[in-house]
Amino acid sequence: MTVDIATAAQEAGTVRKGRRDETGRMAAALGEAFYGDPATAWVVPDDALRRELLERAFKLFLDRIWIEQDECYTTEQGVGAAVWELPGQWKLGVGAQLRLLPRLALTYRRHTPRLVQAINALESNHPSERHYYLAFVGVMPEWQGRGLGAALLKPVLDRCDSEHMPAYLEASAPRNRGLYERLGFEVTEEFRLGKGSPPLWRMWRPARS
Repeated sequence: MTVDIATAAQEAGTVRKGRRDETGRMAAALGEAFYGDPATAWVVPDDALRRELLERAFKLFLDRIWIEQDECYTTEQGVGAAVWELPGQWKLGVGAQLRLLPRLALTYRRHTPRLVQAINALESNHPSERHYYLAFVGVMPEWQGRGLGAALLKPVLDRCDSEHMPAYLEASAPRNRGLYERLGFEVTEEFRLGKGSPPLWRMWRPARS
């Protein structure tokens, strides 16, 4: 059941930074949001397992990487989340990769090769210029289309403008791409995660003077 606009607007007004004790709730919201995502379905074609695998993976990354950078945003009811990475900190070091890979392999099991292929494709042409990187933003399906995605992105986009800093992301669906274009992002490249993958789009939001 879709949430009414007034309720969604009220929830959008509660956007704030997520706390460490909320990583489970943020992971659940992102898992729900990305369950039907075309690129995610390519990585994990198994509909019965996808939501659980996503939630576990998001929780792992939130706990081990993202919450430490203190740029995770959510709402009072936890209906969505946005995860940003700071300028110069988007790429994991070798040590961090080695610590995470065993846990990811245990989570994704037979889907691990496609996960690794997807990560490599995402990183292959990542911009070298300093920028804020939007790793993920998602809103639970019943709350989508009500402005919550834009509200979750606003704090860091406002900072980008005040710091004259660009921002970067990869859009994985045409609907998301449209939202990002309205927020000032421009498509720089269409690409695929691998054979049979749906298209994704690299998008750049230039620094504003």
